[in-house]
Amino acid sequence: MPAGPNIIGFTMGDAAGIGPELLVKLFAEGLAGPAVVYGDAGILRRTCHELGLDHSLRIESIQHPGNCPHTQGLMPVLNRWQALPPDLPIGQLDARAGRGAYEYLCQAIDDATAGHLCAVVTAPLNKLAMQAAGLNYPGHTEILAERTGTKDYAMMLANPELRVILVTIHIALSEVPAKLSIEAELRTIRLAQQACLMAGISRPRIAVAGLNPHAGEGGRFGDEEARIIAPAIAQARTLGMDASGPWPGDTIFMRARRGEFDIVVAQYHDQGLIPVKYLGVEQGVNVTVGLPFIRTSVDHGTAFDIAGQGIADPASLRAAYEMARRMSRPAPVAS
Repeated sequence: MPAGPNIIGFTMGDAAGIGPELLVKLFAEGLAGPAVVYGDAGILRRTCHELGLDHSLRIESIQHPGNCPHTQGLMPVLNRWQALPPDLPIGQLDARAGRGAYEYLCQAIDDATAGHLCAVVTAPLNKLAMQAAGLNYPGHTEILAERTGTKDYAMMLANPELRVILVTIHIALSEVPAKLSIEAELRTIRLAQQACLMAGISRPRIAVAGLNPHAGEGGRFGDEEARIIAPAIAQARTLGMDASGPWPGDTIFMRARRGEFDIVVAQYHDQGLIPVKYLGVEQGVNVTVGLPFIRTSVDHGTAFDIAGQGIADPASLRAAYEMARRMSRPAPVAS
């Protein structure tokens, strides 16, 4: 059948981690629409057998996402790269698995960019395994942005209680102040607005966190709030966005969780991710905002310590899938 706009592409991630197990469990439970896995069919069949799911899930290789049937009990798998060895060690760092995770991601990106997929949902990759394969990327986000030529993008973490979007992502904490600018703040506020509209929120309330303790406390603890963050918020408001702040980082997430705001703009990685992950990684979803297609991901890593034991929980992958489905629907028009 021809490729349709409702096909979701999953990436297997690092074959030595829990990605294959999560996918096998998810497909065995059933999905609401057509989906294809970009990964290694042999590894997925091995995982299916080890989990005792051979009789409830069939894994079939396909050549194009347009050949993706929506049949319960069937996992379509697409791989344009070489097959991994059937005896690949599980739970161990392996350059072959690292290279594979990169290749599967690139294949899914290319098919989504070409319009064959409506969204991409990624299982975890391992940065050290990729580095062992000669691929020096901090994570998924940078690969996605580079391969799609996207300049304005941001990482958003979300769960049923909280949405957080980041101004800076994978850089040293010591580098954060120098990376902040009025332009970077305004760009992230715009992306926060876009993310909320795609989530069905017609009038997003955007809270912007300060960088310093107590949001600088009038300049006593730093001037980034007055010099950079507040002017960006003012510009956003002139453009019609309901942005406020800068608010102290130690209270703004609690206020957003209570319903005062729809999303929080955090200044650096751990400022934003600690509150979301503290609420539990099971329902956490990582969203890359600004790409030409929807991309969501689990809110956890490859978990080598439990890989191959059959105890990995697919809840975060299920949440990422459900969010990708919701965000793939037409966004409301802001009034």
